[in-house]
Amino acid sequence: MPRPAFALLLALALPSAAAAQCHGTDLRASLTAEEQAEQQAALDGLPYATGNHWLAEKDGEVIHLIGTIHLGDARLDPVVARLAPVIEAAGLLLLEADTAAKTRLEQRMATEPGLLTLTGATLPEVLPEADWQRLAEAARSRGIPAVMAAKFQPWMLSMLLATPACAMDLLQADGGLDAQLQDLADTAEVPTRALEPVDTIFNVFNAEPLEVQAQMLVASLPDQDTGADQIVTTINAYFDEANAEAWTLSRVIAQRGATDSAALDAAFDAMETQLLTNRNRAWIPVILQAAATTEAPVVAAFGAAHLFGEDGVANLLAAEGYSLRRLPF
Repeated sequence: MPRPAFALLLALALPSAAAAQCHGTDLRASLTAEEQAEQQAALDGLPYATGNHWLAEKDGEVIHLIGTIHLGDARLDPVVARLAPVIEAAGLLLLEADTAAKTRLEQRMATEPGLLTLTGATLPEVLPEADWQRLAEAARSRGIPAVMAAKFQPWMLSMLLATPACAMDLLQADGGLDAQLQDLADTAEVPTRALEPVDTIFNVFNAEPLEVQAQMLVASLPDQDTGADQIVTTINAYFDEANAEAWTLSRVIAQRGATDSAALDAAFDAMETQLLTNRNRAWIPVILQAAATTEAPVVAAFGAAHLFGEDGVANLLAAEGYSLRRLPF
């Protein structure tokens, strides 16, 4: 997975409090004129490219779509205050993983070590020696002993290596918007439900053979000097409600050091299909069923990267006949 894209996933998918601890430069200001034109071409005509809160309505059914960030940040405080009445008036809150789903996941992780670690061949056994040594050194620089790195699932090690050093001690924090909306729902006694099975992400990451995953891991070894910049850029774009800009920027930045632009584009396309498009499409029946069977409004809150685009949740609901309008965030 391309390194800048992993930084985006860290911000919009990985629970930590990196935003409050990492100090970096917003990379949007560093784009050349050519890069700006490339990004603008990607953004032109992209549905729902901006906005973190959309209202979808059809035949009396009301669905609030809220793009979330899974990182703790003080800027979320006024956002949560504004969204509190929305949650309190809801009949159901849909999340990527609600409390019950997280509990099931924790139970599985405790009893199924293969979810996070390799149970057969280890990374040194499937990689050329030179590649393994590069990977081992990158792990050691993050405080991860090589003997431990050898046994991680490639996707898990990729996320650990993509985490800026400023955030390494905060990986277990859970102060993102999703968690805070769950707290609001619990207090207001609003039921919650998960949008997808708890093992969806594991299945997505492990779809490729181990050898292919390991090769992609080596190809995307992170640049520790810019990790904080990538996180900060994504977080800033989120609070600007410009999530499509963050996503397209990650591809533009990745091309700066690419030796094979076509291969990089193919990797981005595959990642977008697996992590966003396929999941978005799977969520639509869940959202529609919830709206049809819940008298009060339904709130669907998920990582903001799932909102925009032709295959984004907002556009997919529009295709189902819902009218959408942007609300204050």
